Amino acid sequence: MIRTRLHGAAALALLPLLALTACGSGTGTGGTAAVGAQGSPAPTDDPVAAVREVDSVAALLPADVRKAGTLRVGSSIGFPPGAYYPNGTDKAPAGQDIDLADAVAKVLGVKLERQDASFETILPALGSGKYDFGTGNFGVTSERLKTIDFVTYINDGQGFAVKKGNTALKSKITDLTQLCGLTIGTGAGTTFEATLTAQKGVCAEAGKKPYDVKVYSENAATLTALQQGRIDVIMSTINGLRYQAAQPASQTTFLGEFHRLDVGFAFKKGSPLTKAFQAAVNELIKDGTYARILAKWGTSASAIDASRINPPEHR
Repeated sequence: MIRTRLHGAAALALLPLLALTACGSGTGTGGTAAVGAQGSPAPTDDPVAAVREVDSVAALLPADVRKAGTLRVGSSIGFPPGAYYPNGTDKAPAGQDIDLADAVAKVLGVKLERQDASFETILPALGSGKYDFGTGNFGVTSERLKTIDFVTYINDGQGFAVKKGNTALKSKITDLTQLCGLTIGTGAGTTFEATLTAQKGVCAEAGKKPYDVKVYSENAATLTALQQGRIDVIMSTINGLRYQAAQPASQTTFLGEFHRLDVGFAFKKGSPLTKAFQAAVNELIKDGTYARILAKWGTSASAIDASRINPPEHR
């Protein structure tokens, strides 16, 4: 998925779109907290604070990792509810991905050395050993499973949004031929870009004008392009687009879910860390911390019952 940070003037221009409110994606306990937007304070509750090391889970880590006591994580920091910078600062990031990674680390009894990285650079860097694992709302796909191991922690996926008042698209996108003749903006190196590229021939097969794809390295640029009419529709994460559309000052409309995907922590192929991470996520699910984290960020609708290692892509 896409998670890149908003910068400078583009970020400031988008602040009205990202006002403080509850996320519309939660159900039940989800959406009960006021969710901080880019440039806004984060929720004050801290379900991670009470998490403690679980010896039986920590024992699953390799001995050298336990001795070192640290893990390096490459994090793509973009927009709420996944990962973002409250108040637009360079201080500690906040969000669902941040809380879940921190909670897992506490269960495992290790500290995280978090390094910001652009979304498209994290997965290739895992193989080189630059990071021990990566976070960035990475969807589990058949193509990625060839070179990456995943430990799942939520179920998110692909969705579409348009500028409020746009009449070119009025309903949920169920088939990409609905996009024929339009210009779609999406993130570099994402499952969205891969899907749109792989399916670009569907319009010709249907006898329609092809859609055009414009790829951006930052979410700010994508959103600005939508507001300025340079693209007709955005393809991005379900939770992120739903969150944005729920803002009081939002100028976007969420068009619904297109394709669900498991989302996970990413590791180099054959990493010895996956079983420990899976056990840690399952421990958080069992003790209720997981549900409290998702409720905090309004993403309870994306909850999973149990973490899995390398599940097949949803079809």
